[in-house]
Amino acid sequence: MKLPQLKLKQRMILILGIMALIQTGFIGLFALHYLERSLDEQIAQRALDVAKTIAVMPHVAEAVEQKNSNYLQPLSLSLAKTTGARFVVIGDNKGIRLAHPIPEKIGYSMSDDDGDSGSQALIQGYGYIAKAVGSLGWSMRGKTPIINPEGNIVGIISVGYDLDRVNQIINRYRLTLILVILCSFMLSAVIAVWFASHFKSAIFGLEPEQIARLFDEQRATLESVREGIIAINNASEITTINQAAIETLGLPKDINLIGRKVDEILPDSSMLSVLKSGEPQFDSEVWRGDHCIIANRLPLKQGDTIIGAVSSFRRKDELDMISQKLTRIQQYADTLRSQSHEYSNKLHTIAGLIQIGATDQALQLIGQETQSHQALIKLLMKAVPDPVLAGCLLGKYNRAREMGLSLVIDPESEMTSLPDKLPREQLVSILGNLIDNALEATLNYHAREGIVQLSMTDLGNDLIFEIEDQGPGIPLEQQDKIFEKGVSSKSNDGHGYGLHLVKNLLDKLNGTITIESSSDGGSRFTVYIPKNKK
Repeated sequence: MKLPQLKLKQRMILILGIMALIQTGFIGLFALHYLERSLDEQIAQRALDVAKTIAVMPHVAEAVEQKNSNYLQPLSLSLAKTTGARFVVIGDNKGIRLAHPIPEKIGYSMSDDDGDSGSQALIQGYGYIAKAVGSLGWSMRGKTPIINPEGNIVGIISVGYDLDRVNQIINRYRLTLILVILCSFMLSAVIAVWFASHFKSAIFGLEPEQIARLFDEQRATLESVREGIIAINNASEITTINQAAIETLGLPKDINLIGRKVDEILPDSSMLSVLKSGEPQFDSEVWRGDHCIIANRLPLKQGDTIIGAVSSFRRKDELDMISQKLTRIQQYADTLRSQSHEYSNKLHTIAGLIQIGATDQALQLIGQETQSHQALIKLLMKAVPDPVLAGCLLGKYNRAREMGLSLVIDPESEMTSLPDKLPREQLVSILGNLIDNALEATLNYHAREGIVQLSMTDLGNDLIFEIEDQGPGIPLEQQDKIFEKGVSSKSNDGHGYGLHLVKNLLDKLNGTITIESSSDGGSRFTVYIPKNKK
């Protein structure tokens, strides 16, 4: 049967309580031991002092030499009572008792009590203390020799104090110590409850096991995402970095980067400026080696205090690839929608002519439609054998007709030498965005019946595409800024990204683009893409 696991608050109360018991227990035992030793030393010193005082009293040495117990016995009892001693024993130079609280003990050796006849005092001539049990029980004794005026040792004085008083004092302090231990335990429990509550609120009420599980989940999540992620604290030390970040930035995999300063690893990192200013940075382009990285940086705050910063980033070519694929899908969707809408209108018109009996006009319309598409398809098959590029142009042709415009492809165009290494999705993304911009510019300026012209050639070392619209044109002062992200001549939102993407793709292909004013007042965009990328 599995025992229920204690919660964090219960564990902290138990641990702090046990620590308080152990600490106060050790301190109490030490205090009692020290107190007992101190009291023993004080009593022992008092016993020795009293013994020395009696030894130098007048007539004591003379009475001892004369073995005058009649004089010494009442004197010893009187001195014991006066000094609070348990006993005062007087013996001759052979250790034979001359005075004792129990008269029957007089005349016997002092060694009968504790095996100590006082030889140290009688032979060596100096006083000493001893703790022993004798005929009167446990006592602390002070023994000193009796020396006559001639300097001879004639006897011994033994003064003993009862240790029961010491035990009473120790017991009283022991009771006090137990009360202190209980109070310390109660105080520790109160502190543990407060600290555990405060600590749990700081960790959002989670148990340690839950925190460990969340940490493992967070680490697995960070490693599963394809974006690089780096987090630093307010001391600019790296606290989190995933494998994608290490691979994207080309950092060494065999070195632990946690705890390292971010400016040591990435000297040109802008995370320090985010940490200092607290202002986030979005979609920042950073060059790392030979590839561009798109980074987002956000400050980490606790209340109003900045405690760190986090950066997520990904290689720009990966984002461009996704964008290009989405653009290609959008172009395919536009092509299908345009063709569907166009043919739906034609079919409705033909059906209406047949219903009213105008069969000749219906046949003529069918012939015109067939001739128009056949001519376009024939031109594309001859000039543009690549199916991806041809499909893109066919879709834009139908898109223009749906908008009430005309996409005119120069019959002299030729694009038969597309390099195999040239990514088709990048090419159709460049051409598609330029044609879309030309169609929108022409429609906004002419409303209907406008013309967009396209010419292509692959003669020489470059692929050349020329797109001319009948829009309002682009002022000379805006031509240098038109390729920046978010810059557009249109007032509504959602524009300013197509030409920016075109410029980035051309940069990757080592291509160039120029803008000129056409003879009709519109704009002419000319694209040059080298056949052999350097």
